Amino acid sequence: MTDWPKIRTVGVSGLLITFAPAMSEPANRAALAFRAEVEAQEWEEVTETSTSLVSTFLEIDLASTPQEAMTERLTDLLNSRDWFSADLPTGRTLWHVPTVYGTDLAPQLEEAAEVAGVDPDAAVKEISNSRVRVLTIGFAPGQPYMGELSETWNIPRQQGLTKSVPPGALVIAIRQLIVFTNAAPTGWRHIGQTAFGTFLPQSTHPFTLSPGDELTFPAISTDEFERIKTKDTSGLGGATREALT
Repeated sequence: MTDWPKIRTVGVSGLLITFAPAMSEPANRAALAFRAEVEAQEWEEVTETSTSLVSTFLEIDLASTPQEAMTERLTDLLNSRDWFSADLPTGRTLWHVPTVYGTDLAPQLEEAAEVAGVDPDAAVKEISNSRVRVLTIGFAPGQPYMGELSETWNIPRQQGLTKSVPPGALVIAIRQLIVFTNAAPTGWRHIGQTAFGTFLPQSTHPFTLSPGDELTFPAISTDEFERIKTKDTSGLGGATREALT
């Protein structure tokens, strides 16, 4: 009998349903699918929902809502199906984000490839042809954690700290990719550069991405990158999108 998922309180602000002790595709799938189902149920006690890598958080005023009753209801829902193989939520988007790999724009590609034990050209080929899921949003507004890449890219963060990577930086570690929202320090290796805005505060939808969206990062030249930066005023950096069913 498995110990997962677990239902735990977060103070009096809500309940956290955790599907695994560490990141995995099935656990992330479960968190996304379970959140979507709770939202579909429209329980009046739940005022907000969110997901992390392997958990679903439900904002509930536990000072006025009986915890035992909510836990029982959640347990019944958890037992109603296999959430680890559930369908992902509808309404997701597939994005194709043009990316420069290496060069002075993304100077740690070769280092990351060496740590992974692959040739830099092979690294670009694999990563640019990979399709990753937005596992969660965090650290900065709209900033996605995406994965999972192949086991080749189960590389650790660097021991030192890069003082700053620019907005749109594509960085890599532990089989995940991140596109940075703002210029910021990081312990992840900077392997690619995009002009993709993950947070557009003037937009009607400021967060460009949502958990469950999927992305590819096709390789482009530095000349094409500069052309996109000059001509694309949307904030999306030449990215294209298509609906996922």
